[in-house]
Amino acid sequence: MKALRFERFGPPSVLSLRDVEVPKPGPGEALIELRAAAINPSDVKNVAGVFHATLPRIPGRDYAGVVVEGEGWKGREVWGSGAGLGVTQDGTHAQYLVVPIDSLSEKPAQLSMEEASSIGVPYLAAWSALVDAAEVRAGETVLVAGALGAVGRAATQIAHWKKARVIGADRSDGASDVDAFVNTSKKDLAAEVKALTDGKGADVALDTVGGPMFEPVLKSLAVGGRQVAINSAVKRSVEFDLVDFYHNALRLIGLDTMKLTGPGIAKIMDALRAGFESGELKPSEIAAWPLDKAVDAYAVIEKGGTPAKQVLLPQKGL
Repeated sequence: MKALRFERFGPPSVLSLRDVEVPKPGPGEALIELRAAAINPSDVKNVAGVFHATLPRIPGRDYAGVVVEGEGWKGREVWGSGAGLGVTQDGTHAQYLVVPIDSLSEKPAQLSMEEASSIGVPYLAAWSALVDAAEVRAGETVLVAGALGAVGRAATQIAHWKKARVIGADRSDGASDVDAFVNTSKKDLAAEVKALTDGKGADVALDTVGGPMFEPVLKSLAVGGRQVAINSAVKRSVEFDLVDFYHNALRLIGLDTMKLTGPGIAKIMDALRAGFESGELKPSEIAAWPLDKAVDAYAVIEKGGTPAKQVLLPQKGL
């Protein structure tokens, strides 16, 4: 099969298209013919060496395809993401993939393969943060820092599906489905959030940015509020007022989607399927690339600035 592979860490240019053996499924495993595989910012970071992947390695975490071998699953269309894919085991930027059967989830019929492959990491992060970690409830106000990014957009949809109000924040203006938006390059985040909530603050905050945004997000919370952190841009270390933190009974939760298990991912994908089937959740704009143009697609992600999800089509362009 054709597969994208890297043998050393670096920019997207270290990736190359190779001929490799089709993986063979063992007991309890399934072989998937991949029809589409999204590229996430974490995939670019992985190739750069951030996650210390074992080499050589095929990158990629998210996918959609058809099961060609797997007890009880042969012929079924599936979507998902994988525990360790692209890091400790070969990933999805190839024509075939082997995964444990207990990590499989059936693809929503309403979504194309390209759309289904784009859901994985952003929606897994948003669901894990808002539903599993923060336990968001109907009627609450959710602050999403980094609202214009893929995770932020997914979080906005999920929060609305759960009947919560969403205040989005980002450092520039852009199209968004949030109920209110704060441009953090022009306005004080905490002051704006308090004004938008009659002085109360947000019940839940999802911080997809971290770094310099961490403390302003924390200051935006209501008494008893909970903040989920999934990233830290610019710098790893942050500061905040510890006295205010405990006087306001705040809760801080860290989340790493790399720690999700295969069955755990399948459970979330199954839950998300209902949202896409009902129309409450909708996929992002897609930019599709044949596998032989994968390095160019990776470069688009590295540069940033586009809301479209970059998706590889492993069976085309070869």
